[in-house]
Amino acid sequence: MTRFAAAAYLLLILLVPLPALADEEAEKKPETLEELKAAVATIVEENDVPAVGIAMVDATGPIWVGAIGKASLENDIDADEDSLFRIGSTSKMFVALSVLKLVEEGRLSLDDRLADLAPEIVFDNQWEEQDPVRVVHLLEHTTGWDDIHLPEFANSDPTPLTLKQGLDFHPHSRVSRWKPGSRMSYCNAGPPVAAYIVQKITGQDFESYVQENFFAPMGMRQASYRLTDEVEEKGVTLYANGNQPQEYWHIIMRPSGSINASPTDMAGMVTFFLNRGVADDRPLISAESLARMERAVSTIGNRAGLEVGFGLNNYSSSHEGWMYRAHDGGVIGGLTELAYLPEAVAGHAIMINSDDYASFREISELVRDFETRQLDAVVVEQVGEITAEHRDIEGLYYPVNPRQQLSFFLDRVLNIYRLYFEDGKLMQKPLLGGEPVEFVAASPSQYRSSETGAISLVQAEDPLLGPVVQVGTMVLKSTPPLVVYSQLGVAILWGLAIVTSFLYFLVWGVRKLRGKIPAGATMRIRVWPLLAGLSIAAFIGLFVVGMSDPFQQ
Repeated sequence: MTRFAAAAYLLLILLVPLPALADEEAEKKPETLEELKAAVATIVEENDVPAVGIAMVDATGPIWVGAIGKASLENDIDADEDSLFRIGSTSKMFVALSVLKLVEEGRLSLDDRLADLAPEIVFDNQWEEQDPVRVVHLLEHTTGWDDIHLPEFANSDPTPLTLKQGLDFHPHSRVSRWKPGSRMSYCNAGPPVAAYIVQKITGQDFESYVQENFFAPMGMRQASYRLTDEVEEKGVTLYANGNQPQEYWHIIMRPSGSINASPTDMAGMVTFFLNRGVADDRPLISAESLARMERAVSTIGNRAGLEVGFGLNNYSSSHEGWMYRAHDGGVIGGLTELAYLPEAVAGHAIMINSDDYASFREISELVRDFETRQLDAVVVEQVGEITAEHRDIEGLYYPVNPRQQLSFFLDRVLNIYRLYFEDGKLMQKPLLGGEPVEFVAASPSQYRSSETGAISLVQAEDPLLGPVVQVGTMVLKSTPPLVVYSQLGVAILWGLAIVTSFLYFLVWGVRKLRGKIPAGATMRIRVWPLLAGLSIAAFIGLFVVGMSDPFQQ
């Protein structure tokens, strides 16, 4: 939901799950909890982060539940373990948990069709007869729908809209762009539709269902989807754009990212995952259901053996060889991460009331370094020789599962990857610069991450495009070098034409004022390129102005 993500896609996007955390090592890894607390406090102070709330849990129980910094800079209010932060997309985990509970009760199936369960929900899938949208697709983000559009994102109506009214407000993004159950593309509309199905089956408001079945037994006593009196009193102020305070965001589809929760609340949530579905000495869902939540199933890549990806609103996130399960979240002026490592029986939630992603990532790295400090390093070895069959994968590729279709034309030109072998390893490197990612061959069609050892790149067969490569959640299609470099050449020439249209105007504009250029075709050949350049400049300008305050603009 943060604005840096929106800029990347040329559209404001709700509830962004943050990118995979970088693997840069901290200068000194904390060995004790005191060292960790001191290091986090230093980041908060040096980078002017208003506040960070942290809940850390291990096999012994909560080991650090608290906060550092200010809940409100204007009122000089300290943050503490009961301060309420916005957790953004981490809220989606409760949609998956609610669905899984109904599956266990025999009231719902992940394979049930959306059209059968809720025919009143508007969506468009041209392959519906043979490849319908199913409940699993809503939770694994494989419906093929666009992420939500600007009118949905920029809506902050304080009126207590029902979930159905929120879904009906602007349904135009819910159009499948490829066959459901083939490619993953993060979409904030899917989980609220699943939440609506829960609401319809149970006869309860979704928020009330979650409160009764999950918040209460987990000990999340302050957690809320709405701006309650308690949120008014204990909610932190969110800050964006250089610590500018933000108004409370009334998210139109609350299940996607509206929860307010404290570090104390989040400690209960982390404990639930580490205890494999048990809270308050009773299983809320079975360990088997929780394992299903952590496993991606419905993409062509996962069916071809991919071991990472986006499960039921629960995804894999690596750190120096260890594979966490996680879900991040963001609102304007707030970032959250919930992550846990089953092997270490350790997990955490980190929340800041700022859009300072660099500081947020640095804190997360420190916490993960501390949690993994006593684990043995992961060693991934190459198995077998690289043959001609392996080398068939080499070439140039572009992604074919954009989050917003509006950005696809940019991906086709600028987001190109090269796959090649070097020293016996398969390398994936952005064509226009960036560090390569390494893989070791498990077979000619499956490759393990050289960091984690999990199968993270596979060759698969897309039902519409034929042979593709899936890397994590990204689906890549091969493209000839001639096409790649021709498109880049056209893009460069286009950019030069835009720039020179302004520079040339400085010359012919003066000549026109002096009466040196006649009307007609001689003038039109000069004006039209200038108008094209001005239209691009106007678009960028309007976008920047709108981004400065999406709700007002």
